[in-house]
Amino acid sequence: MTTLLEVRHLKKYFPVRQGLLGRTVAHVRAVDDVSFSLDEGETLGLVGESGCGKSTLAQTILFLEPPTAGEILFRGKVLTGRETRELRRNIQIVFQDPYTSLPPRMQVADIIADPLRIHKLGDQVSVDRKVRDLLQEVGLKPDWASRLPYEFSGGQRQRIGIARALSIDPSLVMADEAVSALDVSVQAQILNLFKDLQEQHNLTYLFVSHDLGVVKYMSRRIMVMYLGKIVELAPSQELYDHPLHPYTRALLSAVPSLHRKRKERIRLTGEPPKPTAPPAGCRFHPRCFMAQPICSEQEPELKEWVSGRFSACHFAMDNLAATAKM
Repeated sequence: MTTLLEVRHLKKYFPVRQGLLGRTVAHVRAVDDVSFSLDEGETLGLVGESGCGKSTLAQTILFLEPPTAGEILFRGKVLTGRETRELRRNIQIVFQDPYTSLPPRMQVADIIADPLRIHKLGDQVSVDRKVRDLLQEVGLKPDWASRLPYEFSGGQRQRIGIARALSIDPSLVMADEAVSALDVSVQAQILNLFKDLQEQHNLTYLFVSHDLGVVKYMSRRIMVMYLGKIVELAPSQELYDHPLHPYTRALLSAVPSLHRKRKERIRLTGEPPKPTAPPAGCRFHPRCFMAQPICSEQEPELKEWVSGRFSACHFAMDNLAATAKM
């Protein structure tokens, strides 16, 4: 497969300021040394609890937030903040909230056409035709192009947001919690729409969600993020059946299922550490049910333990053995 996107040692730190002079006293390490690659035509899922850095990672890749350190490569070319127009042409994002991500006083036609006009793609006739075609593709009536966002339901608004993202024919679409604000029945419709559009346009997705069920349905591989770091990366079914990291095990134990035998719920104690002062060693060790002295002393690297399966845990194979017995 051809690598479309590669992220190398990406960091995004936010300064914490104090006093009248705004002196920096600490940094929130929202994204801390993250590396991964994304193949053309693939859907890569990114999952983790609220505040772990998922959305910040997606926005930093798009340079909506300038990176603190690291490299972002698109088709082998290193991207910089000076190339944002070219970047937006190839990478688009669908936001979480369909009620605030659309300009309330713009007609649907103008919302979808706006990226085309910014990038100067086509004349008015071709732009109007593109808008009508996109509305039809996302399951809306072309005649609704003159309506305003308040006339639509949440699911319909998200379809408009998807049409806007696809208007300039990007190669990569980031879905940042794109179905979390929708009812469950509407979620299923939007997820199926994402899959249909991927086949039609040969799209590549980075699918961000806190819902492991949604991510498993959409993704070929899944990354699990905890406190700014990737702690596991594996093919979705293998990760779901036999996770290598205790945090992933805890997340999966909370997922209800009618098709799997009931597994004991793993309840984590305590709260996640502060991102301004992460613990030494493994960041998960204060809450980990498998923690041993080495976990507080030495930070585990994200490495390949089994073919295609990566984990940042000193005891990844113990996790594999434990889940294989369930």
